[in-house]
Amino acid sequence: MSKLPTAQNPLLLRYHRLMDAFAKSDDERDFYLDKVEGFIIFVDLDKGQKELEELEQELHASAQRYCLIPKMTFYETKKFMEGFVNEKVYDIDTKEKLLDVIQSKEARENFLEFIYDHLTELEKWQQYYVERSRIRIIEWLRSQNIQFVFEEDLDLNKNMMEKIKRHLFDAKVPKEIASVRETLLSKAKTYYSNEALNPRPKRGRPPKQVAKVEVEPQVSVDMYTTVPPVCRQFLFLPEITSAASVTFSAKFDTEAQLLANLRGSARVKIDTKLQALSERLESLRTLSSRLAGMEDVSAGVEGRLIKAVSKKPEEVEKEAPVEAPKKRRIMEVVKGFLPGGKRKEKAAKPEVPEVKKPGVKMVTPIQSKKKKK
Repeated sequence: MSKLPTAQNPLLLRYHRLMDAFAKSDDERDFYLDKVEGFIIFVDLDKGQKELEELEQELHASAQRYCLIPKMTFYETKKFMEGFVNEKVYDIDTKEKLLDVIQSKEARENFLEFIYDHLTELEKWQQYYVERSRIRIIEWLRSQNIQFVFEEDLDLNKNMMEKIKRHLFDAKVPKEIASVRETLLSKAKTYYSNEALNPRPKRGRPPKQVAKVEVEPQVSVDMYTTVPPVCRQFLFLPEITSAASVTFSAKFDTEAQLLANLRGSARVKIDTKLQALSERLESLRTLSSRLAGMEDVSAGVEGRLIKAVSKKPEEVEKEAPVEAPKKRRIMEVVKGFLPGGKRKEKAAKPEVPEVKKPGVKMVTPIQSKKKKK
């Protein structure tokens, strides 16, 4: 370790790359971080036996230079999922379903399948996963006493970033690089503050919602000058441009693989639903054919009744004007048998023909003469 040069500024680490290494590190996959230049080594078991033995010798010989990235345990993955459900999921039914999924077998895969089916929860999950992973990575880097800066947090152009990497071990540098080194040192101190592990929510009025403009991130080229020849074929150099591409899955390395698997399972579900619907339609067809046979028998009678009912009274009068008085007589006879018919007849007053009274002549009375006394 003493023979190696010392970096003149904090190490420029790729946060998304570290996040991916933390997510994939398990019992079968080992990742190591170099403290000198900040590159990551992935112990790929698919390599040859000779290469793996040489790498193991290098890791043991320079044990102080490389530090093993911690593995994500079952308890920690469960804590991630439960924390998201309790803090970010507000719908009671969704919360209960997710808690049941966490307790089942293959909880991580089933959890992701459920989340990707609900887009509103997917966005919240990705944000929560990035925040919690960031705190976890910063805690580990602080425990290793590494002076670092995340490349994604810097507002530097691509050319300047490459100059900083090229002159990492040079004591004498131009003024522009020296000034950038000072900003890197001040930035590195923020990762060791309490706010880095406990970010406070921003107070005040929330900013206005503006349409997000997708800008292609400025990613600099990887420049490492002290990588041992044995470790070169084991360098972990995935080009990850966003944290959303880092999957929480234990089976799939990339988000594209995860989405392809989810689409395949969705197709299977759709096929089963279509098969059930086709069976139901077939049963409905058989029932309709049986009903069609029964309708043919009663079609003559029902057809006549429907035609008679659907006809307008004007059409009935035109078709049978002679039978109209007969129908009236029949209705008069039926009225007597209907309930309430007799009461109506009793209640109704009999019609009496009006009789004209004879005219009476007016006669004036004759005044009788008074008798003389």
